[in-house]
Amino acid sequence: MRTLLALCLLPLLAQAQDWPQFLGPTRNGVAPGMKIAPWPQDGPAVKWERKVGAGFSGPVVAGTRMVLFHREDTEEVVECLDAATGKAHWRVAYPTAYVDDFGFDPGPRATPAIAGGRVYTLGAEGTVQALDLATGKKLWTVQARKEFGADKGFFGMACSPLVEGNAVLLNIGGREGAGIIALDAASGKTRWKATQDEASYSSPVAATLGDKRHALFLTRNKFFSIDPANGAVRFQLDWAPRMRASVSAAVPLAIGDTVFISASYGAGAAAISLKGGSIEKLWSGDDILSSQYASCVERGGFLYGLHGRVDTGPAPSLRCVELATGKVRWSRDGFGGASVSLAGDQLVLLTDKGELVCAGASPAGYKETARAQVLGLGQRAHPALALGRLFARDTRKLVCLQMALEP
Repeated sequence: MRTLLALCLLPLLAQAQDWPQFLGPTRNGVAPGMKIAPWPQDGPAVKWERKVGAGFSGPVVAGTRMVLFHREDTEEVVECLDAATGKAHWRVAYPTAYVDDFGFDPGPRATPAIAGGRVYTLGAEGTVQALDLATGKKLWTVQARKEFGADKGFFGMACSPLVEGNAVLLNIGGREGAGIIALDAASGKTRWKATQDEASYSSPVAATLGDKRHALFLTRNKFFSIDPANGAVRFQLDWAPRMRASVSAAVPLAIGDTVFISASYGAGAAAISLKGGSIEKLWSGDDILSSQYASCVERGGFLYGLHGRVDTGPAPSLRCVELATGKVRWSRDGFGGASVSLAGDQLVLLTDKGELVCAGASPAGYKETARAQVLGLGQRAHPALALGRLFARDTRKLVCLQMALEP
């Protein structure tokens, strides 16, 4: 096993970019430029760690600053820390009375976004706020449930804000045409509203398909492409789970002119082509790569992600699927729940049991190269890969781990 743990042997290239939003700089789970270094037997070196409160919101990093969003007692708290040391720069808190109907974690679900020198957050009860990254000064606040008539859903509001141009895009499931909204990034004023559908737990992604910019959303019952400039619906596709008590949380993944979408509960997965402005389903099925929570990553024309539910039946399988055909190239059955990221040619998987796993992103087969226990049970927040480090949290602590060779 000692030899196995030392096999993540990849030379350090340029220092990885920031991780300023959910799923990284391009919102596809990829850490550009990061190459994973060999691990000691007990796992990557811990640079620093600290206690955290409740929540499934992941850390984000921009420049030398890391932002943490969590709940302490009866407050939702945004904290800005020094990414190198964990030292606090500022702290902003506001009261919350959120109670989960099913007794799950009461903290925020959505990961913050950093853009244009501002930090944007969405709390479990629907508080949207913008803060100055340098000082923590409150710039504006919008109560989404009150202003747009949005329902909290089964497990609170969970859309990680997407900043596209001068707008903050959110999947909130509001009433009177406010299923999807865009708020002005500088003022918080409503720029546009679109769709009548309820919200899912999936966050949007922006992509250029052909010669047009698209904001891609999985709502409760549909897959939408929205013009991010004005809210016009470019196309929509029915994509609904077959049961009401369901959670669709995976983010659409855009690769060239193809978009991959996935959900559990009978909805299944599909690859959709948008060449020439028309929509064509390349393949679909519920036995290929149906993801309940975790979003997939893509490398070299192959998808890597989790198939199956974590709350019932067999543990999810980690799979490699050919994007062009939907063919399953390999499956590591019983892998369990995890977040999926990509650094170079390595999958970086953080399991819900707190294990950090490194494995090759290759269609040839599953080859695990390292594994270490770094967090506790019940971990669901997506980590950040930035500055050659991994920033990861469970419901009790946050750790900063050295993943690349130090300069």
